[in-house]
Amino acid sequence: MIEKRKRRKKIFYVPGLISLVFIPVLCLVFWYKTAAFKEESCINISFPGESLTKPNLLSFKRNYQVFSFNSSEVALRKDLRNLQVALKKLNRENDTINGVRIHLGNKMKYEVYIRLLDIFAIEEMSNFEQYNNDFFVVMVPKPKYDKNLRKIVPITCGYWEANKEFFLKEEKEKQFQYVLALYKKYWFIFLGYLGIVFLNIFALVKFNKSR
Repeated sequence: MIEKRKRRKKIFYVPGLISLVFIPVLCLVFWYKTAAFKEESCINISFPGESLTKPNLLSFKRNYQVFSFNSSEVALRKDLRNLQVALKKLNRENDTINGVRIHLGNKMKYEVYIRLLDIFAIEEMSNFEQYNNDFFVVMVPKPKYDKNLRKIVPITCGYWEANKEFFLKEEKEKQFQYVLALYKKYWFIFLGYLGIVFLNIFALVKFNKSR
């Protein structure tokens, strides 16, 4: 009887391949699974005291359209959408006769409050003020155009989201400068790492071809 011997395939391993290629990939997968790259932020917002708020509101005589919120964001989705439409119209027409009053009920969820601030920012409603459990949103007359005046870019104080585009541009510029400085300082480390990775991959391909 002729015994058939099974041929065993030789597997070549290049030292350092796992640590240089697979471990970084596993680390990235782990970081994404644990939400390590999730960006968390907060909103800093401030309102003047009653001694300033009440006289300020009394100076704006408006016919207010009232919206009441006294539940969760899911339950009030339609009302929030109607509010956004009303604010959009108010801003588009620069309506200085009418206004919007938003009442915050005792059972209203905190998520609704945050959503209201987001809507103000999206619709570029910078003239809003909170007094007790109510938001008052109004439009003020636009100043007359003067061609001799330099264009002014307004910044709304107290709410980062309202100036999101401006601050994101500033932050991206800072991040770019930081990465560029980091690369200039440690370029040889990045170059050496890439060189070792490519060398290991080349060695693996060469060993497999010469089997």
